[in-house]
Amino acid sequence: MRGEQRRANRVQLEHKRHVNLVGVDGTWQRSCVLLDVSDGGARIEIEGSTDVLRAKEFFLLLSSTGLAFRRCEFAWIDGAQAGIRFISATAKKKATSAAST
Repeated sequence: MRGEQRRANRVQLEHKRHVNLVGVDGTWQRSCVLLDVSDGGARIEIEGSTDVLRAKEFFLLLSSTGLAFRRCEFAWIDGAQAGIRFISATAKKKATSAAST
Protein backbone atom coordinates (compact mmCIF):
# COMPACT_ATOMS: atom_id res chain seq x y z
CA MET A 1 0.00 0.00 0.00
CA ARG A 2 1.24 3.47 -0.82
CA GLY A 3 2.24 5.85 1.96
CA GLU A 4 0.30 9.06 2.50
CA GLN A 5 1.75 11.65 0.11
CA ARG A 6 -1.27 13.89 -0.41
CA ARG A 7 -0.85 17.64 -0.09
CA ALA A 8 -4.57 18.47 0.02
CA ASN A 9 -7.49 16.99 1.93
CA ARG A 10 -9.51 14.54 -0.11
CA VAL A 11 -13.26 14.10 -0.18
CA GLN A 12 -14.30 10.45 0.04
CA LEU A 13 -17.33 9.70 -2.15
CA GLU A 14 -20.14 7.76 -0.49
CA HIS A 15 -21.63 6.49 -3.76
CA LYS A 16 -19.90 5.16 -6.85
CA ARG A 17 -19.28 7.93 -9.35
CA HIS A 18 -18.59 6.55 -12.82
CA VAL A 19 -16.21 8.66 -14.93
CA ASN A 20 -14.14 8.14 -18.08
CA LEU A 21 -10.52 8.66 -19.01
CA VAL A 22 -9.96 9.74 -22.62
CA GLY A 23 -6.68 10.16 -24.45
CA VAL A 24 -5.88 13.74 -25.46
CA ASP A 25 -5.87 12.57 -29.08
CA GLY A 26 -9.14 10.64 -28.60
CA THR A 27 -7.65 7.26 -29.57
CA TRP A 28 -8.46 5.49 -26.28
CA GLN A 29 -10.99 5.55 -23.47
CA ARG A 30 -11.36 3.72 -20.14
CA SER A 31 -14.26 3.58 -17.70
CA CYS A 32 -13.38 4.29 -14.06
CA VAL A 33 -14.88 4.82 -10.65
CA LEU A 34 -13.93 8.01 -8.84
CA LEU A 35 -12.93 7.03 -5.28
CA ASP A 36 -11.86 10.37 -3.81
CA VAL A 37 -10.98 13.84 -5.04
CA SER A 38 -9.19 17.02 -3.94
CA ASP A 39 -8.32 20.36 -5.52
CA GLY A 40 -5.15 18.92 -7.02
CA GLY A 41 -6.04 15.37 -7.98
CA ALA A 42 -8.05 12.21 -7.46
CA ARG A 43 -7.87 8.49 -6.85
CA ILE A 44 -9.67 6.25 -9.33
CA GLU A 45 -10.34 2.56 -9.89
CA ILE A 46 -9.85 1.61 -13.53
CA GLU A 47 -12.19 -0.86 -15.22
CA GLY A 48 -10.51 -3.06 -17.80
CA SER A 49 -6.96 -3.11 -19.09
CA THR A 50 -4.44 -0.50 -17.95
CA ASP A 51 -2.16 -1.15 -20.96
CA VAL A 52 -2.92 2.14 -22.74
CA LEU A 53 -2.54 4.17 -19.57
CA ARG A 54 1.08 5.07 -20.16
CA ALA A 55 0.01 8.32 -21.79
CA LYS A 56 1.60 11.47 -20.40
CA GLU A 57 -1.66 13.45 -20.37
CA PHE A 58 -5.34 12.62 -20.71
CA PHE A 59 -8.80 13.95 -19.87
CA LEU A 60 -10.94 12.88 -16.93
CA LEU A 61 -14.56 13.25 -18.11
CA LEU A 62 -16.83 13.94 -15.17
CA SER A 63 -20.10 14.10 -17.13
CA SER A 64 -21.66 11.92 -19.78
CA THR A 65 -21.86 14.90 -22.16
CA GLY A 66 -18.15 15.68 -21.82
CA LEU A 67 -18.86 19.25 -20.71
CA ALA A 68 -17.24 18.75 -17.28
CA PHE A 69 -13.64 17.55 -17.58
CA ARG A 70 -10.13 18.02 -16.22
CA ARG A 71 -6.78 17.62 -17.98
CA CYS A 72 -4.68 15.15 -15.97
CA GLU A 73 -1.54 13.06 -15.68
CA PHE A 74 -0.88 9.90 -13.67
CA ALA A 75 0.88 10.25 -10.34
CA TRP A 76 0.91 6.48 -9.78
CA ILE A 77 -0.74 3.24 -10.93
CA ASP A 78 -1.05 0.25 -8.59
CA GLY A 79 -3.07 -2.57 -10.13
CA ALA A 80 -6.57 -1.28 -10.89
CA GLN A 81 -6.18 1.86 -8.76
CA ALA A 82 -4.42 5.03 -9.84
CA GLY A 83 -3.66 8.48 -8.53
CA ILE A 84 -4.04 11.36 -10.95
CA ARG A 85 -2.89 14.98 -10.80
CA PHE A 86 -4.97 17.74 -12.32
CA ILE A 87 -3.00 19.91 -14.74
CA SER A 88 -3.88 23.59 -14.66
CA ALA A 89 -3.17 25.93 -17.56
CA THR A 90 -1.01 28.17 -15.35
CA ALA A 91 1.08 25.27 -14.05
CA LYS A 92 1.60 24.03 -17.61
CA LYS A 93 2.75 27.51 -18.74
CA LYS A 94 5.18 27.74 -15.79
CA ALA A 95 6.65 24.31 -16.60
CA THR A 96 7.06 25.24 -20.26
CA SER A 97 8.74 28.56 -19.54
CA ALA A 98 11.04 26.98 -16.91
CA ALA A 99 12.12 24.30 -19.41
CA SER A 100 12.95 26.88 -22.06
CA THR A 101 15.31 28.88 -19.79
